[in-house]
Amino acid sequence: MTFRSIYARGFARVAAVVPRCHLADPARNAEAVLELARRCHERAVAVAVYPELFLSGYSIEDLLMQDVLLDAVEEAVTELVEGSADLLPVLVVGAPLRFGLRIYNTALIIHRGRLLGVVPKVYLPTYREFYEARHFASGEGIRGETIRIGGLEAPFGTDLVFPAEDVPGLTLGVEICEDMWIPLQPGAEAALAGATVLANLSGSPITIGRASSRALYCQSTSARCLCAYVYAAGGAGESTTDLSWDGQTSIYENAVLLAEGERFAATDQITIADVDLDLLRQERNAMGTFDDNRRAQGGRLSYRTIPFRLDPPLDDVGLERRVDRFPFVPDDPVRLAQDCYEGYNIQVAGLAQRLSAIGTKRVVIGVSGGLDSTHALIVAAKAFDRLGWPRTDILAYTMPGFATSDETKTNAIALMEALGVTWHELDIKPAARQMLSDLGHPFGRGEPVYDVTFENVQAGLRTDFLFRLANQQGAIVVGTGDLSELALGWCTYGVGDQMSHYNVNAGVPKTLIQHLIRWVVSSEQFEHGTGINRTLLSILDTEISPELVPVEAGETPQSTEAKVGPYELQDFNLFYTLRYGFRPSKIAFLALHAWGDAAKGDWPPGFPEERRRAYELATIRKWLDVFLRRFFAFAQFKRSALPNGPKVSHGGSLSPRGDWRAPSDGNAAAWLAELERNVPHA
Repeated sequence: MTFRSIYARGFARVAAVVPRCHLADPARNAEAVLELARRCHERAVAVAVYPELFLSGYSIEDLLMQDVLLDAVEEAVTELVEGSADLLPVLVVGAPLRFGLRIYNTALIIHRGRLLGVVPKVYLPTYREFYEARHFASGEGIRGETIRIGGLEAPFGTDLVFPAEDVPGLTLGVEICEDMWIPLQPGAEAALAGATVLANLSGSPITIGRASSRALYCQSTSARCLCAYVYAAGGAGESTTDLSWDGQTSIYENAVLLAEGERFAATDQITIADVDLDLLRQERNAMGTFDDNRRAQGGRLSYRTIPFRLDPPLDDVGLERRVDRFPFVPDDPVRLAQDCYEGYNIQVAGLAQRLSAIGTKRVVIGVSGGLDSTHALIVAAKAFDRLGWPRTDILAYTMPGFATSDETKTNAIALMEALGVTWHELDIKPAARQMLSDLGHPFGRGEPVYDVTFENVQAGLRTDFLFRLANQQGAIVVGTGDLSELALGWCTYGVGDQMSHYNVNAGVPKTLIQHLIRWVVSSEQFEHGTGINRTLLSILDTEISPELVPVEAGETPQSTEAKVGPYELQDFNLFYTLRYGFRPSKIAFLALHAWGDAAKGDWPPGFPEERRRAYELATIRKWLDVFLRRFFAFAQFKRSALPNGPKVSHGGSLSPRGDWRAPSDGNAAAWLAELERNVPHA
């Protein structure tokens, strides 16, 4: 019943809210807060962050020291608390408040009729256009205190974080404007104390270039603190005596911009995004230095936790978040080009370094005319160019078997000739027949039996020939198998395509390889007039197939994806399993939002229209089940014996010496049980 609920899948909805401000009119500003809070409630928002000093207005100068104004603020606080009783969001609202003998610039944290706490601003800018120390005291050193506001009483200090008892991972921390702009941020300490969502209530008048600076600080804070960062700056209605205001809003998560609002808007602004609490928790778990930093602070991080119960809706409220169909492949053309440039050169540099280190100036490579071997060959060619070695010392072999198509063989030969490598055709069929006959296999007696032995005899012979050719020629074997195949165990172990002397593709998922090849074409990595680019584009249009099982005329060729699932789905499953360790139910939830409608969302540049598909939940679930079985229960013994090869993607690698260490005799029972328990069949 709750599968489609964001709150059941580890998300929380947050908002940066900028209503129009009414200067020195706390009652009207409180009404504005509640009006937009009700709109946030209707959209299932958990945390709504308003600008600094919003109840009074930031730009009222010495009016901040008038008792009439401060009395009105206290009355407005009471109205806000009472008005929040039936609302879902935690409201984080800026207000000037009296405490002891001073006035403080504070953030009110209000939820369902309770004033949960009040956090004072620590760092008061008193330079250029700012003069806050004239009116306010710093909150530095205020810990363990209690504040009274009318008939309300609440914890007061810089030592407060606010965990939701019923939303795992949602803990709110607060800092105010300038607190973000200094080297040692109060928000960073709150993050180390457990806060996963940091709210910044900002005044921040606008000048040319300041919006970019704010964005940089927000992004870097979210990255260093492994948190979500919700920023709301003062906007329309603030005084323009000497300054102007743009109402900038943004929401970042671990350096990624999730949402930003319109600047200089004349109307109220609500900027909403769903932050991934599971992602933040996993990142903190994985990055042990984050907790090391916490422990290094000793007693400085003694924080009071003020729990609250959110009671979020557990039905389908949509997903206010972009989910890329291809997490290994950016949709943005500029970013994709940069990723392809880096990925390709990581591979090239890796092979060049290995050859230089071992003093071997020749490589042997099998070229089938498929995506993987094509990409490995153009990586090798560029590595030889970089080293200043002749491409003729790349010894490339096309090795047709019982099911090799004319198309792939033609493409393989055309590419090898165009690149100017030394190439040969080595027909493996006679040796394969002999081996099958020696094994007593039915095919050796002329029977059309195409089982796994039949397939692996061919795959194994190809690798066996390559290794012996490398011995004969004083070369090393360059591997061609990719990250996706390693994840699924779709490779022949040992004397097969699982093995090589150095595998340049081991860190590259299948969905990225096609874009790397497109980038090689578009960026003109190879010389004009040779036919290289034309052949590469032809290879991109070829069906992915191991070409091991013969087909009769008119039959469909053997399809890898019909056996192990669409690589676009399996790479999606791989990314969120390997990079973040997500539960299967969460991966299925994300996949449904990414792949449920082909017309929604962006596709990577150059992705063919005819391949833009959608998948319903039943199909997503089916192939996720296949992925879990193969990844956790079957394929690890192949990965445990991987040859060397460079890590390429931020999504991770499967090297047993790098990102992924797992037992070869593991099982998938726990993951399959979670899938069965939490993901409906349709």
